[in-house]
Amino acid sequence: MKHATIAAAFAAALLLPCLAQAQQKKLYCWEEEGRKICGDALPADAADNARTEFNARTGTKVGEVARALTDEERAALAAEEAMAALQADEEAERQRRELAMVESYVTEADLQRSFDNRLALMDDTLQSSRIAISSLRGALLTRLRRASELELAGKPVDGELAAAIASQHAALQKQRALLARQQEERAMLDLEMASAVSRYRELTGERQADEAPAAAPSEG
Repeated sequence: MKHATIAAAFAAALLLPCLAQAQQKKLYCWEEEGRKICGDALPADAADNARTEFNARTGTKVGEVARALTDEERAALAAEEAMAALQADEEAERQRRELAMVESYVTEADLQRSFDNRLALMDDTLQSSRIAISSLRGALLTRLRRASELELAGKPVDGELAAAIASQHAALQKQRALLARQQEERAMLDLEMASAVSRYRELTGERQADEAPAAAPSEG
């Protein structure tokens, strides 16, 4: 009797892996040229196809596998992931700047004063550029007038004067372009200040609300 029990246990131990393997055996279904095909083995040429997997014994769906992406789709997905990562980094940087702003300026007046200093520096820079343009324009007009007088007198404009006129004109154009960029930066600074003050009010308002003690319950 004892030997029969041992033999049965030994046979069961041998059968368990087989039963487990049978339970794990899968049935695959995929589409190929518009036709649905199912089989207990997945051909190599169908490895990249979308497919549904079933338990071969019970017929229960156990999983789905999407089709393999094309090179173009993988490149597009990589670009989307890179853009998402960049946007996440920019958002994290924005939050760090806002936190630093709240921690650096005790009051809104301190923040406003900081921007006022930046605006004053920018206004001084703009004024310096306008003075430079005025000076360059005056020097250019003087040389142009000299060249005009020579031509009216029937005399040639010498190479040195012509080169000076060309150089002065180029410098004037460069300074005008610089002034235009500075004016854009000045306008952007105004917008930045308005945005910073508005956001500061929101953040400090939220902080004050969080830090405010809860109202004591009324008696009676």
